[in-house]
Amino acid sequence: MINLWQLFWIFIKVNLLTTSGPASVGLLYQEAVGKLMTEKEFVEAVGFSSVLPGSDALQLAMFVGYRAGGVPGALVALLGSILPPTILILIIVSILRFISGEAWVGNFVRGLAPAVAALMVLVAWNVFRGEAGETITWFTVIIAAGAMIAYILKVPPPLVLVVAGVLGIIVLR
Repeated sequence: MINLWQLFWIFIKVNLLTTSGPASVGLLYQEAVGKLMTEKEFVEAVGFSSVLPGSDALQLAMFVGYRAGGVPGALVALLGSILPPTILILIIVSILRFISGEAWVGNFVRGLAPAVAALMVLVAWNVFRGEAGETITWFTVIIAAGAMIAYILKVPPPLVLVVAGVLGIIVLR
């Protein structure tokens, strides 16, 4: 069982160094896989947290925290996930009241978008490849293509994940 302070600081770090829920998955992947859980468990955690209603990032934190330290671990991970953005948003809102008319603020936000997108693509590629860079199978290609088509058709993501999971049960027996 991991020290609860270490778990708390992992989630403080993840939530201080990333700009959003999806971007935090990449850093949490680096922090958790191999130390707190296996890659397979992490992928399951991401899948389950995406299917359930509510904040994916908080559910993922609780899942990883529970895996690492039971109920106390889940609560510590949740606190480590909530504390940084809460404090930061209070500070940022106070500052934005004074600089809201400045053009550089909008440019800063537009500059973040491609970096976040690139990080999400890299995490997706690592998950798509599998644990030891194993060969991509026809099944993974079909599931990925189907998920992309479903996204374009605006199918709700939880439904896409449930169907992909059911197909995994059926096809990969």
